Amino acid sequence: MQKNWICLGLMSGSSGDGVDASIIKTNGINHYEIIKDKYFEYDSYIYNSIHNLKQKISKIEHLKSFDNEIKNLERIITIFHAEIIKSFDLSSETIVGFHGQTIYHNYEEKISRQLGNGNLLKQLTNKKIVYDFRSNDILNGGQGAPLTPVFHHLISFQHNINLPICFLNIGGISNITIIKDRNELSRLISKDIGPGNCLIDSWVRKNSSKKFDQDGKLASIGKKNEIIFEQALELYANRKNKDKLSFDTNDFDVSFVRGLNLEDGAATLTDFTASIISEELTLCLADSRSKFKEILFCGGGRKNKILLEMIKKKLPNSINLKLIDDYQINGDFVESQAFAYLAARSIMNLPLSYPNTTGCKAPTKGGKQI
Repeated sequence: MQKNWICLGLMSGSSGDGVDASIIKTNGINHYEIIKDKYFEYDSYIYNSIHNLKQKISKIEHLKSFDNEIKNLERIITIFHAEIIKSFDLSSETIVGFHGQTIYHNYEEKISRQLGNGNLLKQLTNKKIVYDFRSNDILNGGQGAPLTPVFHHLISFQHNINLPICFLNIGGISNITIIKDRNELSRLISKDIGPGNCLIDSWVRKNSSKKFDQDGKLASIGKKNEIIFEQALELYANRKNKDKLSFDTNDFDVSFVRGLNLEDGAATLTDFTASIISEELTLCLADSRSKFKEILFCGGGRKNKILLEMIKKKLPNSINLKLIDDYQINGDFVESQAFAYLAARSIMNLPLSYPNTTGCKAPTKGGKQI
């Protein structure tokens, strides 16, 4: 008889605005049951500190230069996560999947650095902690991301979603998971395909008191600058490292729209983001040689109505675009549920990534356990 684990997944995405927390019951293989989902917003000090620090760290040497600042913020963020854990009535058997806050990711340098001290979290909560999910994959030749495909596969299995199916997750970075086989995880295909919310969010933060463009309202008011837009697309098309499977938000910057007003900048960046997503998506679906009838949107970017409308306009009419919420799945908590599931798989010594999901040399286990 398969054992069921109670797992709490804690995920803080590239928006850096708070922590998604999900408690699930899972056998780590082919079943999960949602017990509770809850969002915990960072206070303004943590939020601003995360984004100020991320702006300073654009290469690996900066991790050493800002070591004290990193450690101080890491401690504060870890304590914040400990308070989340204590707010739930969890049994002593509960496993915590602790992702932390990514501040630097570069697989070529074999590093993915998250703010989050697993040992301190263990001391503060006395729970079994699984953390540092990405290092093993990178050390095994992978790009350290995306790690959610195995959970996307479970979602498609449990909700009996017709295959083939493509999940499009729009977080700070956009990534896809292509599922063609109900049972075989090694046939999963996944990759990051470009920016998600990161450019739009960064622009809005720098030019207003807002954290993001809610519902795409700013972009809907603004007017795309055609010259800047075309130049940006050309530069992106001629970029180096076109074979990247994973990106960091630091791979993208908003300098090419400087000089535009808030609304026009938002409109230009939204169309730029939509163009990259739709072009990469079209290429990936064509390469898979399967006829896709449906793409499921998940992640925070699915709430940006203007971004979604632009993506839809740029894709073939034959593809049906749906929100993951249409399957009675809360799209806000897919990643936190995923890291709860990955924590169970870590405990069970099962692979988290595969050659076609991260580029690793062989199916790779991950997550440090304490």
